[in-house]
Amino acid sequence: MLAGRDRERAAIAALLDAARTGTGGALVIRGVAGSGKSTLLADAVSAASGMRVLRTSGVESESPLAFAALQRLLWPLRARLDALPAPQAAALGAALGEAAGDGDRFLAFLGTLSLLADAAEEAPVLAVIDDAHWLDDASAAALLFVARRLQAERVALLFAARDGEAHDFDVPDLPTAVLGGVTGPDADTILSARADDAVDPAVRDRLVAATGGNPLALGELADALTGDQLAGRASLPTPLPLTGGVERGFLDRYRRLSTNAQRFLLLAAADDTGRLTVVRDAAARLDVDDDALDEAERVGLLRVDGDSLALYHPLVRSAVYRAATSTQRRAVHRALADVLAADPDRHAWHLAAAADRPDESVVAALDGVADRAAARGGHEAASAAWARAAELTVDSKARGRRLFSAASSAWLGAHPSRAAGLAAAAGAEVTDPVQRARLLLLQGQIEWNTHSLNEGYDLVLQAAQLAAEVDEATARPLAMLAAALSAFGARSPRPVDPAALVTEPAADAPPTARAAWALLQGFAAVGRRDWATAAASFRRAFDLTDPDPLEGDHVLQPNLGIAAWLIDEDERSLRLHEEQLTAARRAGALNMVEHALTRGFHSQLATGAWTTAAGAAAEALPLTASTGSTGLTALPTAQLAVVAALRGDEATDRHLADVAAIRAAHPVGITDSLVADLAHWARALRTAGQPAPALHHLEQLQNPVRRRMAALDVFDIAVRAGREDVARTWLTEVEQFAAATGTAGAVAVTEHGRAVLADRPDAEKHFLAALDAHAASPRLPDRARTHLAYGEHLRRARRRVDAREHLRAALTLFEELGAAPHAERAAQELRASGETARRRDVTTTTELTAQERQVAGLVRQGLSNRDVAARLFVSPRTVDFHLRNVFSKLGVASRAELTALALD
Repeated sequence: MLAGRDRERAAIAALLDAARTGTGGALVIRGVAGSGKSTLLADAVSAASGMRVLRTSGVESESPLAFAALQRLLWPLRARLDALPAPQAAALGAALGEAAGDGDRFLAFLGTLSLLADAAEEAPVLAVIDDAHWLDDASAAALLFVARRLQAERVALLFAARDGEAHDFDVPDLPTAVLGGVTGPDADTILSARADDAVDPAVRDRLVAATGGNPLALGELADALTGDQLAGRASLPTPLPLTGGVERGFLDRYRRLSTNAQRFLLLAAADDTGRLTVVRDAAARLDVDDDALDEAERVGLLRVDGDSLALYHPLVRSAVYRAATSTQRRAVHRALADVLAADPDRHAWHLAAAADRPDESVVAALDGVADRAAARGGHEAASAAWARAAELTVDSKARGRRLFSAASSAWLGAHPSRAAGLAAAAGAEVTDPVQRARLLLLQGQIEWNTHSLNEGYDLVLQAAQLAAEVDEATARPLAMLAAALSAFGARSPRPVDPAALVTEPAADAPPTARAAWALLQGFAAVGRRDWATAAASFRRAFDLTDPDPLEGDHVLQPNLGIAAWLIDEDERSLRLHEEQLTAARRAGALNMVEHALTRGFHSQLATGAWTTAAGAAAEALPLTASTGSTGLTALPTAQLAVVAALRGDEATDRHLADVAAIRAAHPVGITDSLVADLAHWARALRTAGQPAPALHHLEQLQNPVRRRMAALDVFDIAVRAGREDVARTWLTEVEQFAAATGTAGAVAVTEHGRAVLADRPDAEKHFLAALDAHAASPRLPDRARTHLAYGEHLRRARRRVDAREHLRAALTLFEELGAAPHAERAAQELRASGETARRRDVTTTTELTAQERQVAGLVRQGLSNRDVAARLFVSPRTVDFHLRNVFSKLGVASRAELTALALD
């Protein structure tokens, strides 16, 4: 019975109405067992007139089966799979067991969104997910991926999750309604439905106090008490019948059943198919007949509808299963395994549950489960299968191999703590040097992504050293990775040079092998701050790979992009990261899309593509959240803070607060130094009017790339703060880099710094030299800063006419960039020179949202809405929604007109 849930019903009604009108969304209903979650879901289904309702639920015993709950939800839509883009159809089909082959998990997630959105074109869709806390991990990840991307789809997702469970369904970013206890008239409604007479208010209040207002407990109490007791004419028993909780009440009913009926209920509790025929066939193997089914059904502990069998409440399942002895549990699992021989995954798990000692046949079955789950992208399920197989394995070498596989799958499934524990267990078993090197690499990945860059680096160094002793082919990528980590500031107590662990490839080796060697040397040189060697090595790698682009190479190509970024080769960095992004979008590789977006950001920022940079960070934010590693969202959030600060946007403070909250609550790992630098830079820009605190933040910057990008801010603010010593220290650093690399942007910044610190007679030649260097550099923001500084210098020298030329140039560039603080400063200087600064009409493309810009950019490449949707991990309907907004804001009526516009 539903009582006292008006607020929650209103929230659900709003969710359904929004879906009907084309605004998708999700809602999580939370509460303790018996609080009425399932009743609310049933009420929502009855209110979903005109909507297509899809249902699924989590099952505790089913949690190791990858995509099991998702398969039930999407089963009615399986005929629509062929209408999806081919990569999505293949991945989702593999995930659901509808097709053979490997499946990328994020493509399967995107396919889920596309399938629901496609169905919603015919009628709005309500997807109801009960017992979400027991969803298998892969299904939960897919459904949350969808929930976070619903925008213009006619789709509503309604979850119900129980509080207080070991498998928590914690999604603070989704709208949530928490069910409390009922009191007063609402409690009366529940009790009166079970009583012949009116319930005495004092009795009601005592029952509410005893149950916390739990609706299920109140109903069970009403059944257990007499009419006289409820009416207050007879005393209530002490203690009350349900003092031990609702679960105990179910258990009392269970124990009053015959032995065969108890055995039938235990089979139903252990079963994860929900099919009556399965449970009856298993019961027959235990000599339990249909009389036991009838008995259990009569007492209300289970319900039968056709071939569907359901326990009265999830607590019945847990109460019955926990009350059984281990021997009884193994017996029912063995019976279920026998009747599920045609379902290899369920068969294997029931065999594993029935096993109490090592058994190679069960291990082989679990290996098969793990292989199939991993091929479908169900990494969590694969991890669970390999971990259980390891428990049943006698041979130490084989046990170590399975534990390593379990740890790797847990890591791929975004469960770092579980992965770390399994890897530690594997460490006690793995002795083969190559396998141990791979295990150390995995442990290093976990460490540098979730805890300490230095400790992760040390583990990778150990892996490279170990591999170098036995297999140089394995050692080479490990050595390059170690060197790359050292380039980002990683340090180890081991005095080991990664570049010295392997030998140089022969002159006739493939270009990719020689390029990898050159990158290794370059990264190691960056770690030593030997910029000349780094630049020479990186440029050698560029020369080797330029003739044959490495599209789809997930190791060498991204490292080439990072190398270009490290030595300020902006145009190459932009091209390489764009190539990486295009390939990753085409393949649907979400992790690589996120990597390209966040690593390409710095070159976009440096060259003045601020709107593109902000769009990339805004797109990366939900993608990083989708990986399950919340800490990774700190980087794109910090990037948004810097762009906002450069533009003088008040959103800076909100982004900085978000960064601080993420860093405080979640491990940020290898990106933490980047995040810290960006946050300090944003704070410095935000407080630029107060030189002392601004300079304090700038002095905290650690990474050489960010220090060079912020050098002009340091020169300006340090001089205003009277701290020329700080400016000279930074100038020396930039001078050394410019001399070693010859990069035009660095030369320009060097000359700018010299001009700011020079005596007045010498300043002009340095400003002019800086502008000459800027002409060969794509760094427009730095060029604008030099024009501004030179114009200010000329105005102070009373050369107002000469000053105006540079101040006008600065103002124009700053307005195009949207750099409001510097544009206002240039305008003030221009007015002080005697010229009225007239504000220019700048392009309206800056009014587009980040996602609108992403959509516009891909449409301009000639892609269809469907292809754009696949590359942005959204639905075609969402693309259409954003494209209509783009047309409206830009005043165009066709794709051809949009293509003709310049968006930057």
